[in-house]
Amino acid sequence: MKRFIFKAIAAAAIGLSLSAPSYAAINVLACEPEWAALATELGGDKVKTSSATTAQQDPHRIEARPSLISRARNADLLACTGLELEVGWLPVLLQQSGNPKIMPGQPGYFEAGAFVTKLDVPGRVDRSQGDVHAAGNPHIQLDPRNIAAVADALAKRLSQIDAANAGYYQSRYKDFSERWSAAIKKWEQQAAPLRGAAVVEHHRNMTYLLNWLGMRPVGTLEPKPGIEPSAAHLTGLVAQLQKQPAKMVLRSAYQDPRASEWLAEHAHIAAVMLPFTVGGSDKARDLFGLFDDTVQRLLEGAK
Repeated sequence: MKRFIFKAIAAAAIGLSLSAPSYAAINVLACEPEWAALATELGGDKVKTSSATTAQQDPHRIEARPSLISRARNADLLACTGLELEVGWLPVLLQQSGNPKIMPGQPGYFEAGAFVTKLDVPGRVDRSQGDVHAAGNPHIQLDPRNIAAVADALAKRLSQIDAANAGYYQSRYKDFSERWSAAIKKWEQQAAPLRGAAVVEHHRNMTYLLNWLGMRPVGTLEPKPGIEPSAAHLTGLVAQLQKQPAKMVLRSAYQDPRASEWLAEHAHIAAVMLPFTVGGSDKARDLFGLFDDTVQRLLEGAK
């Protein structure tokens, strides 16, 4: 009797395993929050996403800690910006993970920067210029048209990795693309008063945003990329702005506010913190919120 009951239970378990749908999620490790948010938009419940960095961290400089190495070891897809943004830590993370699926050249390795038009590509590069990226400015996420291009490529990559659910990813991409296109039109209409506005950046990480909205950068708090502002440089900026006024000084959520606040006080312009990526403010909870909040903060700063 016991053998009969055991066989019956085993048969039932096998039957359930064969008939039940598979809910195994693709593990997506993003280097930055914007790509984790995009993978969630496209992958829905078929993906499990996490980000190696937060909006409160400089994506150039993080440590490949054991917990992050563990996540990389279990990832099916690694989604990063590329363009040398993660050059200081990603090679170590890849080496330590020992995960062949996410190595460069494999389907599980995805670089968003490969699918957009690059800005600020230098004619030459040497260390005297500071932290200059030879392949171009890597902060591509602040132009929503770049997000659209990356979304198309990422949906195709998810479909390649998980062919059984390709139709699902393409359906979600179509829905996202339609909502995103409508949102871009809305943001551009809202931001029309910003066209031509002159701004100072903390670091040249707003290039794609300013290019999209037709705003003009007239200076940076950093004397060279990656070099923190000195008192002499800030004083020089104040003198420069007396001749060439700006509307506001911009910084990212992760950057120290002291230099921008000093310049704002002495040059009599607005100091504006932008979320920069998903999670950078209370309203920037997803990609749509990121741009809703960014445009609103710029409009308030320009008043």
